[in-house]
Amino acid sequence: MSGPEEPPRDGEREGAPAARAYTDYAGAVYGSMLAASVVATAGTVGDYPRVQLAVLLVVTGVVFWAAHVYARLAGERRVGKGPSWREARRIGRHERPIIEAALPPAAAVLISPLLGLGLTGTSWLALGVAVAQQVGWAFVGAVRAGASRRQAAIEGLANLVLGLIIVAAKAALGH
Repeated sequence: MSGPEEPPRDGEREGAPAARAYTDYAGAVYGSMLAASVVATAGTVGDYPRVQLAVLLVVTGVVFWAAHVYARLAGERRVGKGPSWREARRIGRHERPIIEAALPPAAAVLISPLLGLGLTGTSWLALGVAVAQQVGWAFVGAVRAGASRRQAAIEGLANLVLGLIIVAAKAALGH
């Protein structure tokens, strides 16, 4: 017996084959933006030691991953069917990039002493890594979806603007 199918996407009919394949880099882009937000706001109540900031990044990624899994299980149900462990595992794998996106900024935090960075430099490095991967995943997702170079560049630029808003918030908070 097979598990539940994906719910129909916009423009698809129940039971109809998908018009064409799609790419999904939403979790990676979202997780990167989440990591950038964590780094940008973590120091507003005081300095975080590096290990605490790295743990905060990973724990926040895990919590948001779990929230996304739960929301999909609770919000995208087949009529008359409850969620199954199989469905939970499938959704958990699908949403995994949210956690994975926290790892490069956390690693940047942990290696920052090797680069001679203080806490301020560490947070800026981690923020730069998070924004760079956000832009990169948006660009890669567009390219793999068959977008033109122009469209991929526009999508990357749109994500850069979003990342720069987070950078501006960090700068405005004075750390």
